[in-house]
Amino acid sequence: MSAFRFVALAGLVAGLVPFTATGESTIKVGYPMPLSGPASVYGVPITKGAEMAVAEINANGGVLGRRLELLERDSKASADEAVRLSRELIIKDNVDFLVGTLTSAEAPAVSTIAKENKIVFIAPTSKTVQLTSPKNLHPYIFRLASNTDIDGSSGAAVIAKWKDVKRVATIAPDYAYGRDAVAAFIDYIKKARPDIEIVDQQWPKLGQSDFTPFITAQMTKHPDAIFCDVFGGDFVTLAKQAAPLGYFKAVNNRLVDGGEVGTTDAAVALGSDYPYGIWSDAYDPVIWPVDEPPEHKMYVENLKAFTKEPYASGWAIMGYSAVMALAEGIKKAGSTNSEKVAKALLGLTFDTPVGKRTFNAETHETAMGEFWGEMVKDDRYPFAIMKSPTYIDQGPLTN
Repeated sequence: MSAFRFVALAGLVAGLVPFTATGESTIKVGYPMPLSGPASVYGVPITKGAEMAVAEINANGGVLGRRLELLERDSKASADEAVRLSRELIIKDNVDFLVGTLTSAEAPAVSTIAKENKIVFIAPTSKTVQLTSPKNLHPYIFRLASNTDIDGSSGAAVIAKWKDVKRVATIAPDYAYGRDAVAAFIDYIKKARPDIEIVDQQWPKLGQSDFTPFITAQMTKHPDAIFCDVFGGDFVTLAKQAAPLGYFKAVNNRLVDGGEVGTTDAAVALGSDYPYGIWSDAYDPVIWPVDEPPEHKMYVENLKAFTKEPYASGWAIMGYSAVMALAEGIKKAGSTNSEKVAKALLGLTFDTPVGKRTFNAETHETAMGEFWGEMVKDDRYPFAIMKSPTYIDQGPLTN
């Protein structure tokens, strides 16, 4: 286990704060992330996770005897803004590395900046397969998250089990993430269930404020089930607008969402408005029914103490793990030179609170999976929780 992995006492973490000095001795990490708008439902907790990782690393002596410094910027989930901020972080702030961005619009755009400037960029959550496709792959880009192929095939495998489902509709944001995930879903569902017909596809924009036209149009096609990849604050909006229209009831809550709305973040945001019975995923279900790894339990307690929140975020793990991975790469390289760190990251295995992950030396991906399960009501919590989370990594559900 990495020496940076965990601070042993939650009380110590509660007293830690992110290092913010600007001395030359710090290792500067540029961190563009949506901190406002609908995407901040995920962006803010991811950032908190990164902050906690920096605090833990610095409390343990830093990396190569130097402290990490996180330079946070609000990308507003805009590719243009993420690019502008990344250029500024590199040119004006002289950052050593880039970590961050949330969406599949931001990360590919920032990846081009990383390539131009030969600076390591770790994308913790962007899923589009385009990010690390052969034509876009370069020495400095690394992805922590799963990808849209895993998203779509896993969601399709859930629906494929429902034998009485014959008519399926899809709804996803109209950009790379949504388009790629739906394409993967359709490819898999056609192979798994040739009898299933795709009867409707809706493409709301990212940040959509009114889902009513999309909901009503889809309901006229009378699907038996729905594959959805609307996420973050957009899903909160969708769910609140859809329930009064009978959207979920019309499909007996047989909606599968691959946008991590199985996290505590989305569940807490919706409270009693959560559409119980749908299926979704999370990188960290937070609430572990049985056999919770001790490392995860300690991480959750530390996170609650650090953020002073009663319930831990299911998204913080991505910011936390991305920073920990970068620290391990720097340590392995024995240098902050991006050329050397990029090489050190190839094939690197590092710890996360839910197990070890490895950057594939050829794809620059971890092929990190997700926990999938039905979202249910539990009287012990004022929000939906994931029933019997099942971890899926290299492929779709098989049981």
